[in-house]
Amino acid sequence: MKLALIKIIGLTLIGLTTVVVIIGYKYIADLQVQKDKVVEQLQTTQKRLEEMSRSFDDLKNADQIKINKDLQTQVGLVDKTFKDSVGAYENMLEIQTRDDLEKQWAAILADLAKNDYQSAGDKLAKLKTAIEKVKTDLAVVPVPANLPASNTPPSAGFAKQVVNVDGADFVVDIVSADLKNSKLIVDTASDKDCGDNCPVNSLDFYAKRNGAYAGINGPYFCPDTYPSCAGKKNSFDTLLMNKNKTYFNSDNNVYSTNPVAIFSTTSRFIDQGSGWGRDTGVDSVIMGRPLMVYNNSVTFNGNSDPKETNKGNRAFVAGTDSLVYIGVVHNATVAEVAKVIAKMGIRNAINLDSGGSMAMWVNGKYIDGPGRGLPFGVLLVRR
Repeated sequence: MKLALIKIIGLTLIGLTTVVVIIGYKYIADLQVQKDKVVEQLQTTQKRLEEMSRSFDDLKNADQIKINKDLQTQVGLVDKTFKDSVGAYENMLEIQTRDDLEKQWAAILADLAKNDYQSAGDKLAKLKTAIEKVKTDLAVVPVPANLPASNTPPSAGFAKQVVNVDGADFVVDIVSADLKNSKLIVDTASDKDCGDNCPVNSLDFYAKRNGAYAGINGPYFCPDTYPSCAGKKNSFDTLLMNKNKTYFNSDNNVYSTNPVAIFSTTSRFIDQGSGWGRDTGVDSVIMGRPLMVYNNSVTFNGNSDPKETNKGNRAFVAGTDSLVYIGVVHNATVAEVAKVIAKMGIRNAINLDSGGSMAMWVNGKYIDGPGRGLPFGVLLVRR
């Protein structure tokens, strides 16, 4: 029985390799046409790897596993290579595909077809570096010669300005509003909690539906094009209260350590969501991460997450008393965004999603984006 199960696992590895080869040839032939099929195959492969993992759990005390260390090592290598491949694929979705990246991806698939997981892993490391360089290059916004340099946010309305921090110039798109005559609200595509295949809309749709004069994308969510988001497409798991006073993901954020921003006629930021009840007397509640600036002090100096440590165009929501700010800092890490916001004298700020989800809309047009479909939009409307 146990030996038969190990044989099944071995056959599964062969099947996995076949799946990867099919994915590779179809991806190379026509990336755009076959994208949905690639995602489906990767999701199927991920499920098979999970089944294999459960089988190993059942056999962890069996003598056969202790004897067959090579098979266990191979499965671990396949699992790591698969996860790295998914990560590389999702990163490629965030940028305009280029021939040189496609060639590297094809070489990786060729190695997988030959069961050469070590070589595939080495090539994946190089591909990750190349992707991050492309993303950084795309994030670079040339500083126009006539763009005003100012370390002070606008008193009201939209501004594109240069902020200098530690000798480096950062282009900032920012909207300032007074909550005494404006409201910051959140519109959602869903009317209640949604765990999978959740509806999305464009930021333009949310803005026009609510008569907004400005808007920006919200916190992190799980895009439907990501293989790792199988079973939770377009969902999000952080606390949020929309314009209809409906709280989302309330039960699983009772003890959350993620920060929360609360908006009414003033702005309030809490460093841990567990400190917030479920008051519906406010205009909106947004949980995001990380908390970049808190009480005029920079509270985020970087971490090991490449999605936050690599340079990119990054959205934020911030506030000082009755003044609220939404904006994008270009070609910056999250830690650099924190320094930019603090330099501008803004008291509190939370990081929002970036990459392919990033969008900023002002007075009827996109300033940045439009980005992919969003499960929510953060909007400024007249009170």
